[in-house]
Amino acid sequence: MPSTTWNRHHVLSLSDFTSDEYNTVLQTAASFVEVLSRRTKKVPTLQGQVVANLFFEASTRTRSSFELAAKRLSADTLNFASATSSITKGETILDTAKTYLAMGTDIMVIRHKEAGVPQAIAAEMDRLGVRVNVLNAGDGQHEHPSQALLDLFTICTLLDVDNPQIELLKNKKIAIVGDIVHSRVARSNIWSLTASGARVHLAGPPTLLPKLFADYGEDQPGKLFLHWELEPALQDADFVMTLRLQKERMTAHLLPSLREYHQMFGITHSRLEFCKPDVKILHPGPVNRGVEISSEVMDDPKFSLIQNQVSSGVAIRMALLYLLGSGKS
Repeated sequence: MPSTTWNRHHVLSLSDFTSDEYNTVLQTAASFVEVLSRRTKKVPTLQGQVVANLFFEASTRTRSSFELAAKRLSADTLNFASATSSITKGETILDTAKTYLAMGTDIMVIRHKEAGVPQAIAAEMDRLGVRVNVLNAGDGQHEHPSQALLDLFTICTLLDVDNPQIELLKNKKIAIVGDIVHSRVARSNIWSLTASGARVHLAGPPTLLPKLFADYGEDQPGKLFLHWELEPALQDADFVMTLRLQKERMTAHLLPSLREYHQMFGITHSRLEFCKPDVKILHPGPVNRGVEISSEVMDDPKFSLIQNQVSSGVAIRMALLYLLGSGKS
């Protein structure tokens, strides 16, 4: 395990992460990859601690990997689903969090469709003076830190499996394509990738990529570029990250049709010819096959890192839970 000092009490956003913190997470996750390759995939690091997964919004990958990560660290887990909770009877979100606090929860993993909920719960825990860590598992259109960290880990371990670090991405060209404006994944990835010194190219129709994104990451080592056409973003790209097109946006008249979106911005084998020959494709999931990306590209092991991202998710979330909770063990 990396010998480093970790002083962060909550993980709510990547906007203020330092290079040392990124590398600490990456190297800690790398050590857990070795644990996950053993026959007995468990360590006693968080034994006796309670991790509560408070998911006020539906999730498959994030929730499952956080639960598995906690169990691999020997923590006890509590899983919350709003549809079967007292929220339906009028209980407030903060009262729900305090209920789990009273049960002895040490770490709260929060996901909510509204931005700011994890921050509000973290502020309430701090006000109460309790040693509870809060981890943002996705809030509205704000951020999704653990997803961006697992994307970063997936890329860095491809470049150097033994020593993943953000410096490996300096001057790499990374294209992020799709529904940028509604994507918390895109926002977190913009922070992490520009912090690494990468050249990040955002591409999407103007309705899904407003000019305000040009202000993101201004003070970061990397550079950010906006494109309303796909080809310039893909030209000589090292990595391409496609984002889920949220079909509910069709009702807001932001796109003429899914078919037209795929014709203009969908990732296919022919479009990958603009990229570097060894380009790799990422997608945070769930994927709309034939919309953001063709099934042929998604299932092509020469290009696709999508399954690698899922595997990386467990190691990264083990690392985050370990770094937040190890000081209390």
